[in-house]
Amino acid sequence: MTHTTYRPHTTADERTGAMLSHLATIISMVISVGWLSFVGPLVMWLLNKDRSPFVRRAAAGSFNFNIGMWVMTIVGWICVFTVVLLPVGLVLMAIAAIATLWCHIKGAFRASRGETYDYPFQIRILS
Repeated sequence: MTHTTYRPHTTADERTGAMLSHLATIISMVISVGWLSFVGPLVMWLLNKDRSPFVRRAAAGSFNFNIGMWVMTIVGWICVFTVVLLPVGLVLMAIAAIATLWCHIKGAFRASRGETYDYPFQIRILS
């Protein structure tokens, strides 16, 4: 379940930073062919953790969700290599890819409006 909170006091820079935090995963995926997709949100979190709670929350959520999707993808690859579980592995990887794109783009749109976005599945590491 996602929960949206409007933050009326966010600046344009904070909204841009939060949008970049959500989109950093997609950018990192393209640059690293998917293997370092967690690096973009982590960098955004490190740069903004003490500057803006709004950007910090967006980057932490993006990172935490991305770690969960990364784990799902690894499990999918393991299933693919067992051959017997090939269909399961392909489904897991497809779900992870679609969920990653959908949720990060949705988070970026909400950030552009000054709203927070809670990802549906997160392994909470950053806060």
